[in-house]
Amino acid sequence: MASSPHSPSPRAPPSSSPSPSPPPTAVLPLSTSVHLSSLPTPATTALAIASTNPQPNVPEKVTIRLRPLASTPTLARLVFKVGSDKNFGALMAFVAKKLGKDGGSADVNTGGRRAVWGYVNSVFAPGWDEGIGGLWACFKVDDQLVVGYSVTPAFG
Repeated sequence: MASSPHSPSPRAPPSSSPSPSPPPTAVLPLSTSVHLSSLPTPATTALAIASTNPQPNVPEKVTIRLRPLASTPTLARLVFKVGSDKNFGALMAFVAKKLGKDGGSADVNTGGRRAVWGYVNSVFAPGWDEGIGGLWACFKVDDQLVVGYSVTPAFG
């Protein structure tokens, strides 16, 4: 019996040998890149450098622009000057106070619950012990540190 071009081809018997491993990937040196002259600095490394080295270009007070996220109430004033020596937790405690919440951080006053969540540039939530000056130096936009705030966790 002749097989027609439209008939299914006979199945090959299952192989007992393991599937072939993927071919090895070549590691290319950075010098072969047309676009990158150096690797970008990860955010954690940039913050570590900024917090250990004094920043000559960081003013004594930096401008913070607050942005409410989701259904969080908007503050009457959204732009503030904050000392660059303060930490992010102090800023969030200030925001919580302005919103009429018990406290900014998870502590005894809030029964272990956080009243306000903060996100730099609506991208990441820094540790509450991170310095405002270091965050401003690394992530400022038009000489302002943009901080989104929310009364519920905004990002997973």
